[in-house]
Amino acid sequence: MGLANCSMVLEGGAIKGVFTSGALDFLMEQDFYTKYVVGVSAGACNAVDYVSKQIHRSRDCFIPSRKEDKYIRIGNIVHRKPVYDMDIAFHEFPLKRIPFDFDTFYASDMECEVVVTNCVTGKAEYMKASQDRAAFLNILRASSSMPFLCDLVYINGVPYLDGGMSDSIPVERAIERGYKKNIVILTKNKGYRKKESKFITSLSNKKYDEYPELKRLIGNRWKYYNQEMMLVEKLEKEGTIFVLRPEIKAISRLEQNRKKTMDFYMHGYALMKERYGELMNYLNS
Repeated sequence: MGLANCSMVLEGGAIKGVFTSGALDFLMEQDFYTKYVVGVSAGACNAVDYVSKQIHRSRDCFIPSRKEDKYIRIGNIVHRKPVYDMDIAFHEFPLKRIPFDFDTFYASDMECEVVVTNCVTGKAEYMKASQDRAAFLNILRASSSMPFLCDLVYINGVPYLDGGMSDSIPVERAIERGYKKNIVILTKNKGYRKKESKFITSLSNKKYDEYPELKRLIGNRWKYYNQEMMLVEKLEKEGTIFVLRPEIKAISRLEQNRKKTMDFYMHGYALMKERYGELMNYLNS
């Protein structure tokens, strides 16, 4: 089929993003693609694999089959080192172990944007993939670099971190781009709300002392996220967006149990398959 005249909005959530991988794998099997896709953090990784039309690639990255391919180092928390081995995720995987199809991505008629957070301004920025492969992968790395757990990522000399801090669910971005039909894939259960954490605020004051806007953002992120979720629920109730979210208990963002993560992937696949007719009706209404 031709490109559906709608947007695809993909939330992050670290390993929770494997739910989105399942949903998108089903859509790719149906040759269903949208004109525009915007992804945040893990959602950005899913987004580019969707544009490159690589079924199962995101799943294989989220759930490595070999021990040496595991890029999460939980023990590093104790040693105050990055928990994620970003070199594996954004260099070894795409260039060697689980090759990314750059040619198909660059040739696509789909428009793809990746959300990153500018540490100086504390604002969201929406970046398009560079034709330079190293720069392309660096943008993805920035979008996925969670505060405290990952190092800052520099793009043209400016420090960036996880896009989920500044725009976790960029449905407003899609609407601003003029899309009347918008598909939103979430990775958290219905009714989920973030809670204020004075510990996180205190930690950010120490770690990011030279970035006052970033500290402010981190301290208020719970509030901004909940506002975005309330907007999603409002638009969903009005029937103006199509939302897919987990209907079983979501896994942890750092889940290491292979069976649990694979089950969460299969849940995303099965749920999109179950609701595919409903999605078509929404798009044709």
